[in-house]
Amino acid sequence: MAFADQAATAQTRYVQLVDRLRGQYDAIPAGSAVRLRKKTSNLFRTRTNVDSPGLDVAAFDGVLAVDTESQTADVLGMTTYEHLVDATLPHGLMPLVVPQLKTITLGGAVTGLGIESSSFREGLPHESVLEMDVLTGSGEIVTVTSAPDDPNRDLYLAFPNSYGSLGYALRLRIALMPVKTYVAVRHVRYSCADALASAITKITADRAYDGRTVDFLDGTVFSPNEQYLTLGTWTDALPSGYSEPSDYTGMKVFYRSIQQRAADVLTARDYIWRWDTDWFWCSRAFGAQIPLVRALWPKPKLRSDVYWKIIAIARRFDVSGKQSRLMKRPLREDVIQDVEVPVEHLAEFLDFFHREVGISPIWVCPLRSRNGHTRWPLYDMNPDLTYVNVGFWSTVPLPPGIDPAAGTVNRRIEQAVTRLDGHKSLYSSAFYPEDEFDELYGGDEYRRIKKLYDPQNRLTPLFAKVVQRR
Repeated sequence: MAFADQAATAQTRYVQLVDRLRGQYDAIPAGSAVRLRKKTSNLFRTRTNVDSPGLDVAAFDGVLAVDTESQTADVLGMTTYEHLVDATLPHGLMPLVVPQLKTITLGGAVTGLGIESSSFREGLPHESVLEMDVLTGSGEIVTVTSAPDDPNRDLYLAFPNSYGSLGYALRLRIALMPVKTYVAVRHVRYSCADALASAITKITADRAYDGRTVDFLDGTVFSPNEQYLTLGTWTDALPSGYSEPSDYTGMKVFYRSIQQRAADVLTARDYIWRWDTDWFWCSRAFGAQIPLVRALWPKPKLRSDVYWKIIAIARRFDVSGKQSRLMKRPLREDVIQDVEVPVEHLAEFLDFFHREVGISPIWVCPLRSRNGHTRWPLYDMNPDLTYVNVGFWSTVPLPPGIDPAAGTVNRRIEQAVTRLDGHKSLYSSAFYPEDEFDELYGGDEYRRIKKLYDPQNRLTPLFAKVVQRR
């Protein structure tokens, strides 16, 4: 189908979906809270309870059109990145940044942030949004664009990190980039955090290492003296010595290969989803990395959303707490966070983390502003700086008498990140006092935008949504 015909058909479908959604919105009693009704989530925090039945947006999953000439795609807001990648790869294209887990949605990554190994040159997912239709709290559908003179540019800029408290993305037009057949990978070891940070600074500036282009950059910290940067480079030919690419969707575990081999090669698709099969390394909590268990585990079920469902059930019934009390072991606090610190403070943060938290492995992922000048008020990062995302997802034992719900360890991490001029993603539990949260996450601008686009406060405010429990 020609692109013009594809776009026309897609527009007809989109209009029908919007009309149905408007009907749902109109059926909610005036003044009542508005929320989305979703079956899945990648959030690791308690959801705010509301009385509204919620808007059913399940049908807003799909790619409306891919324009190979302009290298863009029109995408519905609830489209998972798995579906988005499946639609773009046959055209030799992919989103500029693809978060690591298949069921993260495009709209979720834009309103709630996302990151991956292309972020050292392409920034965060919201930076590749060219145009977006937003259903606001007032029930209007507002089209916002990246154009500096757009009349709704304030909503465009405030949308990232608003977590649906300003509106919901129904359709997004995003930039795409060309792909090649394979990604050749190098794992470079560093013996200390200072050396790791220095290498990140240089590679990010040069976009090359040892005479070869670097298209992707992330890293894994196993201990204070064993840490790696993983450098990916596009290629259409298998490197010398390889008869086929590696496959980490079965018995082999990707993060273990980082310690075992200095070079590797994956197909473009397998590189994009290299972390999903084992949810980075978190599948070990379910025994999925034990060879016998892995051999019996259905291969299609080796994926992050399956592990997430197991975790959700365990959390609902407090399985960990009950086991700890029964066996008279220390209670454990969930420490599931992604933070960003300037690269010059990376070593200091890692030293703090090894000393006071002790979780390993740790994921690191450099990022820079894509265009070097745009500021995003609800997650304001200096576009002149290189930051490093540090991700850690586990539990830690607590001293007797400490309630895991108090967030003692998480609060120490928040304070360390603030002290080092960093930021913390809000997809997981947060423990900031309201005045500190207000200062860190653009409170004045947020309230101004909230008043314009949700004057009746029908969408749960940001602080109540990500910090308060109700």
